[in-house]
Amino acid sequence: MASTTSGDVLPTGSRVFITFPDLFFIPEFVIGGLVWILVASTRVEPANPLGWVMFVSVFCFVGTTLWFFIFVCGGNQSSIWPAVDAGFHFLAVVFYLSASVDLAYITFVYGLNLPTFDILKIYRLDISAVVMSHVATLLYFLHAIFSAIRWKRA
Repeated sequence: MASTTSGDVLPTGSRVFITFPDLFFIPEFVIGGLVWILVASTRVEPANPLGWVMFVSVFCFVGTTLWFFIFVCGGNQSSIWPAVDAGFHFLAVVFYLSASVDLAYITFVYGLNLPTFDILKIYRLDISAVVMSHVATLLYFLHAIFSAIRWKRA
């Protein structure tokens, strides 16, 4: 049985691409970027809930990108980083879950009156954004759970 007596709980460098909870970085990055692009390409009359969805998608996209580069560069070797890792991903789960519910509700209400084909195209983009938002929530949730398990083991 291998032991980790060297104290490096979190991976650095290219090990980020092969360790279990950290291999979620790339799908989170891609799916979060898709949510950002899909929401930005639609137009919905009550823009306020979509503003929250845009904030969440941009915040998590930038946060995941910075977090990924911190891991790759090896700046995560302090003893506090496993807790911060779990905390960031749980915050991302809460944010994305609230944004997903808001986006799904607005899309449902918007879909009740579809008068023209152009609006149907936008409605389909909104549906895609809802699906991608829920997938991003699931990815961040899995990453948060396994980061919390790793934190408790450290």
